[in-house]
Amino acid sequence: MDRTRHPALRLSLFAALTAATLAAAGLVAVAPPAHAADTDLMRNGGFESGLDGWSCTANSGAPVSSPVHSGTGALKATPAGSDNAQCSQAVAVQPNSTYTLTSWVQGSYVYLGASGTGTTDVSTWTQSAPSWQQLTTTFKTGASTTAVTVYTHGWYGTAAYEADDVTLTGPGGAPVQIPAAPTGLTASGATSSGIGLSWSPATGATGYTVYRDGAKAASVSGTSATVTGLAPSTSYAFQVAATNSAGESPKSATVTAATTGGTTPPPSGHALVGYLHASFANGAGYTRMADVPDDWNFIDLAFGEPTSATSGDIRFNLCPVTECPTVESLADFKAAIKAKQPAGKKVLISIGGQNGQVQLTTTAARDTFVSSVSKIIDGYGLDGLDIDFEGHSLSLNTGDTDFRTPTTPAVVNLIDALKALKAKYGSKFVLTMAPETFFVQLGYQYYGSGPWGGQDPRCGAYLPVIHALRDSLTLLHVQDYNSGSIMGLDNQYHSMGGADFHIAMTDMLLTGFPVAGDTSKMFPALRPDQVAIGLPASTQAGNGWTSPAEVTKTLDCLTKKANCGAYQTHGTWPGLRGLMTWSINWDRFNGGEFSKNFDAYPWS
Repeated sequence: MDRTRHPALRLSLFAALTAATLAAAGLVAVAPPAHAADTDLMRNGGFESGLDGWSCTANSGAPVSSPVHSGTGALKATPAGSDNAQCSQAVAVQPNSTYTLTSWVQGSYVYLGASGTGTTDVSTWTQSAPSWQQLTTTFKTGASTTAVTVYTHGWYGTAAYEADDVTLTGPGGAPVQIPAAPTGLTASGATSSGIGLSWSPATGATGYTVYRDGAKAASVSGTSATVTGLAPSTSYAFQVAATNSAGESPKSATVTAATTGGTTPPPSGHALVGYLHASFANGAGYTRMADVPDDWNFIDLAFGEPTSATSGDIRFNLCPVTECPTVESLADFKAAIKAKQPAGKKVLISIGGQNGQVQLTTTAARDTFVSSVSKIIDGYGLDGLDIDFEGHSLSLNTGDTDFRTPTTPAVVNLIDALKALKAKYGSKFVLTMAPETFFVQLGYQYYGSGPWGGQDPRCGAYLPVIHALRDSLTLLHVQDYNSGSIMGLDNQYHSMGGADFHIAMTDMLLTGFPVAGDTSKMFPALRPDQVAIGLPASTQAGNGWTSPAEVTKTLDCLTKKANCGAYQTHGTWPGLRGLMTWSINWDRFNGGEFSKNFDAYPWS
């Protein structure tokens, strides 16, 4: 046996001898026909044509011109709340075939993968790519697979990532077909400013476009949507089209629905809202009701507080003379309230505040709340109620995940209590709310404890209350102070103290937003006359003081779309109701700077 000759050499000699033998016999084998070279099957994988061919969850993706890996375009996608910013594309493939998927990415926790392969779905990821990094994976399709979904996504709560030059190399399959028009379109859940829609899924669709009166109103990945920003008592025509990488289907049959009538708007014109330190003293000093300047249209008496956190029993008393030596008598206080009302001033009892934790965890507490608040309103001759629940007054139980149908007793009981007060006092009853950004705008990213638990259960906890009372709500003035950085609708974080923060936070209220990034759970926009911006009156009043010049920029942008800076609003609202401040006392202490700036503003 030959132990020295290399096996490969013996095989090559054998092959040569065999070929020679076949040639001599006229039996030369004909080589099989060559397959066409594998090609890149992605449509717009370099994002040179924007997001054409791509579908991104929760509107999380956007085309950018910088940074790019090559060419002039790339994808930038931002996770928010329970959405991981997945952008995907359906691609036609052949069965029993091998494919290579690649993409260049930047960012932290960026994923690339393929699903629907018919074998083992694949993905790859990078924990950190501060500069462009290539991700690559391969897969084989199953015996009956004719299409796969290629995707890239980030991770929950992380910063934006970029992707560019996505390629899928392998034999091409039959072209993806445009879906048929959706069927079963129905309308439900109409409010004074929004209408809910749902429809049956269309085969092959990766997304849907909703049309209102022939114009595009929304793009969603699921089979439902809420169209917001509508006028009260108005009829609208809706259609929906299915989309995928091949294009858009014909529109569905038209469904017509009308918004509800809403309630009588508050008095016309713009308003200045202020809190009056009526039950306590601090460094701002005590201000008598009769001495409150006429600049203030809404005067919120701070504060009515509960006898205990869960009693629902609200009490209000004037500041004691030992604490406020200049306090007026109870009779003079009530007389001053009555004297202001003929001029259109509204005086409210504000419930809660920083120290007044109110948790209506039982129906007994709910009923006590209604009776005790009624006693205050009647006893002082007030025009209504302001809800200033802070701290741990509102939080959502685990599993309470839809702001439209809350199940947490403290939230449900509060809604029922406010509806009872509205029903008791009728259309002239003034209802305002002063939540912190944590309880409202943070709901764009996070809602309650989240789908997997672990989040702060107070995230977005005011949203079900606002939504349930939106047709009775006179004013919402979110406290744009004492706040952390909050993500706006541009998927960028904004910090208090300048016009940018107030513009972004107010734009969210006037545009509406998907709660926790879920486009099937849209918080509808409020009317402009229902929205005021909450600000501290001076540097002593709270963190996030904003200079008069920045306040003016804020109003210019929101009411005139001028001086907007980097943030681009989704509309212009000359009917924005006005400003709220903590507080009337601190404004007087600061020489009236806040109210004077408001009075001087050229609204038209």
